[in-house]
Amino acid sequence: MEGVLAEALLSENRDPRALLGALCRGEASAERVETLRFLLQRLEDEEARGGGGGGALPEAAREVAAGYLVPLLRSLRGRPAGSPDPGLQQRHRRRVLRAAGAALRSCARLARGPELATALAKEALRDLLAGWRAPGAEAAVEVLAAVGPCLRPRDDGPLLERVAGAAVALALGGGGDGDEAGPAEDTAALVAGRLLPVLVQCGGAALRAVWGGLVAPGTPPGSGRVEAKLLVLSALAEKLLPEPGGDRAPGTREPGPDARRCWRFWRTVQAGLGHADALTRKRARYLLQRAVEVSAELGADCTCGPQEGNGPSLFWWSEKKKDELLKFWENYILIMETLEGNQIHVIKPVLPKLNNLFEYAVSEENGCWLFHPSWHMCIYKRMFESENKILTKEGVIHFLELYETKILPFSPEFSEFIIGPLMDALSESSLYSRSSGQPIGSCSPLGLKLQKFLVAYISLLPEEIKSSFLLKFIRKMTSRHWCAVPILFLSKALANVPRYKALGIDGLLALRDVIHCTMITHQILLRGAAQCYLLQTAMNLLDVEKVSLSDVSTFLMSLRQEESLGRGTSLWTELCDWLHVNESYFKPHPLCSSIGLQKTSLNAYVKNLVQEYVKSSAWEVGENCSMPDWFEAKLVSLMVLLAVDVEGMKTQYSGKQRTENVLRIFLDPLLDVLMKFGTNAYMPLLKTDRCLQLLLKLLHTCKLKGPCAQDDEVFTVLQNFVMSTTESISEFILRRLTMNELNSVSDLDRCHLYLRVLNELINLHLKVGWKRGNPIWRVISLLKNASIQHLQEMGSGQEPTLGSQIQRVVSMAALAMVCEAIDQKPELQLDSLHAGPMESFLSSLHLNQMLQKPHAEEQRSYTHPSECSSVLEESSSSQGWGKIVAQYIHDQWVCLSFLLKKYHTLIPTTGSEILEPFLPAVQMPVRTLQSALEALTVLSSDQVLPVFHCMKVLVPKIMYKIIEMSAIKTGVFNTLISYCCQSWIVSTSNVSQGSLSSAKNYSELILEACTFGTVFRRDQRLIQDVQTFIENLGHDCAANTIMENTKREDHYVRICAIKFLCLLDGSNMSHKLFMEDLAIKLLDKDELVSKSKRRYYVNSLQHRVKNRIWQTLLVLFPRLDQNFLNGIIDRIFQAGFINNQASIKYFIEWIIILILHKFPQFLPKFWDCFSYGEENLKTSICTFLAVLSHLDIITQNIPEKKLILKQALIVVLQWCFSHNFSVRLYALIALKKLWTMCKELRVEEFDALTPVIESSLHQVESMHGAGNAKKNWQRIQEHFFFAAFHPLKDYCLETIFYILPRLSGLIEDEWITIDKFTRFSDVPLDAGFQWYLSQTQLSKLKPGDWSQQDIGTNLVEADNQAEWTDVQKKIIPWNNRVPELDLELLFQDRAARLGKSISRLIVVASLIDKPTNLGGLCRTCEVFGASVLVVGSLQCISDKQFQYLSVSAEQWLPLVEVKPPQLIDYLQQKKTEGYTIIGVEQTAKSLDLTQYCFPEKSLLLLGNEREGIPANLIQQLDICVEIPQQGIIRSLNVHVSGALLIWEYTRQQLLSHGDTKP
Repeated sequence: MEGVLAEALLSENRDPRALLGALCRGEASAERVETLRFLLQRLEDEEARGGGGGGALPEAAREVAAGYLVPLLRSLRGRPAGSPDPGLQQRHRRRVLRAAGAALRSCARLARGPELATALAKEALRDLLAGWRAPGAEAAVEVLAAVGPCLRPRDDGPLLERVAGAAVALALGGGGDGDEAGPAEDTAALVAGRLLPVLVQCGGAALRAVWGGLVAPGTPPGSGRVEAKLLVLSALAEKLLPEPGGDRAPGTREPGPDARRCWRFWRTVQAGLGHADALTRKRARYLLQRAVEVSAELGADCTCGPQEGNGPSLFWWSEKKKDELLKFWENYILIMETLEGNQIHVIKPVLPKLNNLFEYAVSEENGCWLFHPSWHMCIYKRMFESENKILTKEGVIHFLELYETKILPFSPEFSEFIIGPLMDALSESSLYSRSSGQPIGSCSPLGLKLQKFLVAYISLLPEEIKSSFLLKFIRKMTSRHWCAVPILFLSKALANVPRYKALGIDGLLALRDVIHCTMITHQILLRGAAQCYLLQTAMNLLDVEKVSLSDVSTFLMSLRQEESLGRGTSLWTELCDWLHVNESYFKPHPLCSSIGLQKTSLNAYVKNLVQEYVKSSAWEVGENCSMPDWFEAKLVSLMVLLAVDVEGMKTQYSGKQRTENVLRIFLDPLLDVLMKFGTNAYMPLLKTDRCLQLLLKLLHTCKLKGPCAQDDEVFTVLQNFVMSTTESISEFILRRLTMNELNSVSDLDRCHLYLRVLNELINLHLKVGWKRGNPIWRVISLLKNASIQHLQEMGSGQEPTLGSQIQRVVSMAALAMVCEAIDQKPELQLDSLHAGPMESFLSSLHLNQMLQKPHAEEQRSYTHPSECSSVLEESSSSQGWGKIVAQYIHDQWVCLSFLLKKYHTLIPTTGSEILEPFLPAVQMPVRTLQSALEALTVLSSDQVLPVFHCMKVLVPKIMYKIIEMSAIKTGVFNTLISYCCQSWIVSTSNVSQGSLSSAKNYSELILEACTFGTVFRRDQRLIQDVQTFIENLGHDCAANTIMENTKREDHYVRICAIKFLCLLDGSNMSHKLFMEDLAIKLLDKDELVSKSKRRYYVNSLQHRVKNRIWQTLLVLFPRLDQNFLNGIIDRIFQAGFINNQASIKYFIEWIIILILHKFPQFLPKFWDCFSYGEENLKTSICTFLAVLSHLDIITQNIPEKKLILKQALIVVLQWCFSHNFSVRLYALIALKKLWTMCKELRVEEFDALTPVIESSLHQVESMHGAGNAKKNWQRIQEHFFFAAFHPLKDYCLETIFYILPRLSGLIEDEWITIDKFTRFSDVPLDAGFQWYLSQTQLSKLKPGDWSQQDIGTNLVEADNQAEWTDVQKKIIPWNNRVPELDLELLFQDRAARLGKSISRLIVVASLIDKPTNLGGLCRTCEVFGASVLVVGSLQCISDKQFQYLSVSAEQWLPLVEVKPPQLIDYLQQKKTEGYTIIGVEQTAKSLDLTQYCFPEKSLLLLGNEREGIPANLIQQLDICVEIPQQGIIRSLNVHVSGALLIWEYTRQQLLSHGDTKP
C-alpha cells in the first residue's frame, strides 16, 4: 500500500523538490507526515539503486529536514504532557512523532553527508539534557533514534557516548533538574525499547557507554531502579550477552561486553526475581534463561565472582559440567515460573526440585557451595512475599526443614537472609496455626520446626560468627511491633539453643528491649511465657565474665514478677542455680571495686545493695517531695531473696537458723531503721518511704508460687523479723494518717503505701494467731475513730482546700482498709452487733459524692514553698483529680459492702418493713442500688468489685446486666460467676433453711452463663490455641504457676454454672423451682434463636447457643418431675419439628428418649407427632424416626411391649414409602431395630408381616452396585447414634460436653473435656452425679462421614424420571419385584432412539462450585456427546443460573452426583473399568494439549475455580494436560478449559473413526 502510493506520486511528477514541497505545505496531519515518510523512503530506495534525482535530491532532503520536519518536532517538543493540543489530537501525537522521525532518517541518508545527522543529533541531545518533561524528551528520543544509525562510530564517537550516557540516565530515571521528579514511565520505556537498541547497534563507544551506565556504582539494585534496569537489560540482552560463534572469526567486529561476568548484572537479576511486579520478574527470568542458553551454546568456561571477592561465584559455566548445570538452571527457572501461579497445589509437586537444587549447589568433595546461595534465597523470598499465606507458610516450613536432612556450608548471605526476609515472614501470626487433625493445645508445627532449625543452624555456625549472629537475631526482634504469637515462638526457639557464651552487655540490653516489646500485647499468658523463655535465653547464652551482677539485676527488673519470675516456680529455681554456678565469674562492679572487693560475691553485692539503698542521700530533704519510684525497692527485694535462696542451695539440708542468719545479714540495716520509726520524728521522709517500699516488696516477692508454698523457711523468718518491728511501724503510720501530715497530691501515694503496709502487718498477725494485746488492735481502733472524726468535721460545708480534700481522701481510704480487715477476721470486730458510730456514719454516707476540686489560689496557699510546680499542675489537672475521686468512691463502696454483709438481715423484703437499728443505706436498697449503677459508669474495671458485692446482696437479679460487659472485657463474667456460685454453694447445701427462695432472681444469670461464649475470629482462635498450648505445659512454664487460667478460660463460665446446677437437689422446693424456671427460660431462648434466623450455618453463633441450651436441659433432666414435664413436653416435641443442625438434633432426640424411658405416659403424645401432614414433617420426621430406633431403651421398664411395638411398626412402615431418600434411610434403620425386638420377643401377631419386612430388609442389605444409596445405607448403620450410643449408659457430662459435640462435627471451641470440670475447683464436684464415661466405647469412636441432613439441604427429591440419580433408587417394602434401572443405560437408550451419538468420555465437575460454570459445562457435554457429567450435588440443576446456561441440556445428559469426599473412591472404580484419569492442571510434568492423544475411555477431572485440583486428587491422575498459553495471565475459566479439552477429545475420536465432520 505504501509503495503503491509513493509510486503513484512519482509517476505524476519526477521532480522530488516539487513533490516534497507540495507535501510540506498545509496542515501537519498524521496522514500528511506519513505520506512524506513513504515518499522519502521510496526516493532513498531509488538512490540506493542508482536511479536517484541527481544533485537536486540532497538539497531537497536538507530543505525538508530544516524547513518542515525540524520545526514540526520543535512544536511537538514545546507541548508539555497533559496540555491541550490545538493542531493535532492527542491520540495521534505518537503517530506523528514516529512518522517525522522516520522521515528525518531518510533525509539524513539522502543528504549524502554526515553534517545533517550530526546537527540533528546535537540539537536533540541538547533538548534531551535540558528538558526532562515527557513530551519534549519523547520527541528528542524519536529524533535520536532516527538519526543515530547515520552517525559515524569513529568520527562521531564522543557524540555517541554523550547520547548513550543521557539515554541510560533517562531510562534509569536519573539526571534532569533537581526539582524535577523525573521522566514519565512511557518515555523511559521508549528510550529502552527504541533509542538504546539503535545506539548499541553503532557498537564501540556507544555500547561501552550504555554498559558503563548500567553497571555504574550508585543506587543499590534492590531499590526502585531494578524495574528500569531490567527493562533496559532485557531490551539489550542480545548485545550485552556474547553471540554464539562470535569468537570464531576474530577481528570481524569489536568484542562487546559480557554481562555474565559482571556481579552487578546478576544482583540486578536476583533483585528482579523477587520483585513485586510480575512483568519485572518475567524480565529477570528471561535474562537468566538467555544467559544460560548463551553459555550452553558458546561452550566456553565463564566465571563471575561475588562482589566481596570471596565465596562461591554468582554465575559460572564449565563445558565439563554442562549437563549438571543445565539441569540445575532448568529446575531453577521451572520453580520460579511455577511460583507465578500462586496456587499451592500447583507449587507443592515442584518443591522436591528445590531440594535437588541444594544437592546440586553443594560440592560432595569438599562440602563447599558450588552455586551462590543467594539464588536459593530468591526462591524463598518469592514464596515469603506471596499474597497467598498458604504458600508463604509452605515456603517458611520448607526453609526451616533444610537442616533436618542436610548439612549446608556456612554462608554470610544465608545468615543475612535469616535475619531479614525469614524473620519478616515469621512475624505473620497466621503461620503458627495448628495443622488439620491436630488436637487443641498442640504445639504449632511451624513453631516446633523453628525451634529445631535455630538449634541446628547455630550449632553449625563457626565459633567466631555465633555471637554476632545471635546478637543480630535478638536485635531484629526489637525492630518491629511483633504480635504475641510470633514473639512467643521466637523466644521459645531461642531458649532452646544450647548453652554458649555468646552475649555480653549488648546482648543483655537487646534481650531487655525484646521483653519491653512483649509488653505491648494484652494476652497476659503469652506475654508471661515469652518473658520466661527470654530469661532462659539469657541464662543459656550470656557470657557472665562480660556482665556484672548489677547488669543482671537490672535485666531481671524488666521481667514482671506477677507474670513470669515468681518465687517458687521452676524458673526461679533455675535462675538461683545459674547464679550459684556463675557467682564467682561475674565481672566486678565499680561499687564492689571501690570497697576493695576484687572478686564479686553475690552476698557481698546484695549486702552492699541494701546498705546503699537504706542510706539517705543529701538531696533527700523537704516534706513535700514526691514519693520515690518503686524500681529500686523491687530490685533490692528481688536480689535479697535470690541471694537467700542461692545460699540455701549451697548446703543440701539448710536449716532455719542458717536462713535466719543470712537474711539478718542482708536486712539488718533495714530493720534498724524500721525500729526507729516510732521514736525518731525527724527521720527524712524519703528514707521512710524507701524502707516501707522495700518491706512491702520483700513480703510480696517472698510469697511462694506453686505446690511448695506452705513450707517456706525464708518467709517464716522474714515474717518474724517484720513482726518485731510492728509496733514501731504501726505507730508511725498512725501518726502520719491521723495528724494532718498528708496534705498534698503526692501524699496520696504515701497514704496507699502506709495502708498496704498496715494491711500486710494485720495479715501476718492473723496467720500466727491474734492476741488481745496486739499493738495492731489499738492502731485499728484509733485509726477508725480518727478517720470518722475527720470525715465528719470536713463535711461541715466549708470551702474546700487542697489539704482538707486530701485529708478527706486519706480518711476514707483508712476507713475502707479497717472495714476490709474486720471483714477478713471477725475477731477484729470492735463493736457488738448493734450499730455503733462507724456503722451509723457509713450508712448515712452520700454515695458517689464527687470531691470538689480546690482552686489554684487555695492550692498555692497550702503548698510548701519548696514544692515544685509539677505537683501544682498535677493537682489541678482534670485527669489527675478524676483518679483521686474514683479512688474515693471506690473506698466508699468498700465500706458499704462491709456494712451490707454485716446487716444483710435488715434489708426489707416488703416496702413497709423497717427494722431496727435504722440504717438508711441498708434499709433503702432502691436508692443504694441506683447509686451502684451510677458508680459502675464512673469506676474503672479494677475498682468495681466492691460495687458488685453490694449489688449481689441487695438485688441479685441485676447481675445479669453485667454480662454485657464481658463481650468487650475478657474475664469479667468469669469473676462474676465464680463469686456468685461460691456464694450460693453455702446456701444450696443447707436444705432446711429454704435456700434459693428467690430463684427467679438468679435464673437469668445462670441462663446467660450456661450459654456464654463468643465465636472467635481466626486470629482470636489462634490466640486461644496457643494459650491452651502454654497451659498444657503446666509447671514447666512458670507463667502457668503464677497466673490463674480461670480468668482467661471462656469455658470456665459454663463449667461453673453446670457444676452449680449439678449440686442442686430436686427434692428441695426452692431448688426445684429454680431449675424449673431455668428450664422454661432455656426453652424460651431456644425458640427466640430459632425465630431470629430460619436457617443458620454450622458452628455459627446461633448454632452454638442452641447447642448449649440443649446441653443444659440434658443436665437438668434427672431433677425434673412428671408434673413439670407435662407442661413442657409439647415444647420439646415442637423443637424436634424445627430445622436444626445435626448436633442439636442428637440432643433433642436424646432428651426425648430419656423422657419416654422415665415417663412412658408421654408415649401417646409422641405418636401424635407422626400424625402431621407430610409437608409439616418433611424437615423433622428423621428426628422422630431416630428416636424410634432406640425403642428398646424406651420400653425397658414397660412389662407389656407388644402394643407399643405394633404402633411403632405401623408408623415406620408408612414412612418407608417416602419419596425422600433420607427419610427412607431413617425409616429402614428404625424398621431393622424394631424387627430385631419383635424377633427377640417372639411376637406372633406380626407373623403375617414377616415375609414382607424381611424381604425388604434383605433387599436393602443386598443392594447391588456401588452407588450412593448402598454406601449411605452402610454409613447410617455404622453411625455412632445407631451403632454405639446408649442413651442411659452414656448419660454423663463427658458425653454431653465433649464426646457428642466431637462426633457431631462441632468446632473444637465447643468441646469441653472432663478434666476442666475437675481442674476448675472453685465450685466443688457433686459426688452423686455421673461425671465419667460408662462401659460403652463411645469415647474411642471417630467422627463419621454421615450426619443428619434435612430435606432440601443436600439431598435431592426424585419427583420424576428426568431428575433420577444413582442415589434415588426407591426401596418399597410392599413390592420388591421392581427391576433396578441403570441410569446411564437409561439415558443412552433415550439418546439412541433420538439418533444421538454417545462417546466414552466422562467429565467430572464435582469440585466446581459456581452454577454458571456447571450449566455451561452441561451444555458443552451434551453438544459433544459426553457419556456422563459428574457433579458434586444434583441440587445445582434447580438453580436458575444453571438452567439459563444449560438450556435444558440436563434433560438429555446423564448427571451423576459424587460428592468431593467420595471422588477418590469414584476415580479408583473408574480406573478398574479401564478409564484413563486425565487432569486439567498446570504441573511440572503436564503435557501440552496439542501433543496428547486421548484414549477412547477417558475421564476428564476439572479443578475448583480458585484452588484447582487438590493435591490428594492429583496423585490419582494418570496424566495432566495443560492448554498452551501465550499471555501473561496463567489460567482460563474452568468451563472454557473443560470445553477446549472436550472438543479436542471429540475431534480426535471423529478423526480416528474416519468422520471428517466437526
